Amino acid sequence: MRKVIFAINTSTDGFYGHEGMVADEDLHQYFANILKNADQILYGRTTYQLMVPFWPDVARNQSMSEVTNEFAELFTSLEKILFSRTIKQVEDPNTRLAKKSLADEVNDLKQKPGKDICIGSLSLASQLSEAHLIDEYRFVVHPVIAGNGPRLFDTVRLPKTFRLDFLESKTFPSGSIALHYKTQR
Repeated sequence: MRKVIFAINTSTDGFYGHEGMVADEDLHQYFANILKNADQILYGRTTYQLMVPFWPDVARNQSMSEVTNEFAELFTSLEKILFSRTIKQVEDPNTRLAKKSLADEVNDLKQKPGKDICIGSLSLASQLSEAHLIDEYRFVVHPVIAGNGPRLFDTVRLPKTFRLDFLESKTFPSGSIALHYKTQR
């Protein structure tokens, strides 16, 4: 069965905005490696609109470094499934609007053959955590104290605590640390 993976950047004080976080070559390579093992990325409207058309434009223009351009190409090539109540049509050829509920869509995707399913949205990750549908969490903790911003589970209350099994960590030259966990079943 395919895995659902949530990979995201966070500050040391647990905020998930992008304030003060270093998006360098090492970080783009780390996330590119995750995308190489995926077929889809699930998005809510807010994060989707931050990512598209930005990354497809970078892929088309090859306007950044080699590693960042590779990330942009991988991102652009993946199917993006958008969960939105306000967007009624999309122009990106690799994006489709979800027709089913989040849980139904993910359960259906997990049954189909293919690679991993990534989550690119805090709100979707919170809802999927609540439904116990995330298989792996990858947090890149940046050496910055943001003081404010969005948090995981801002909109959802988990009914109970659940444990994660540690798989590995990686320390980047920037001082950021990638932590990789799987959900205990």
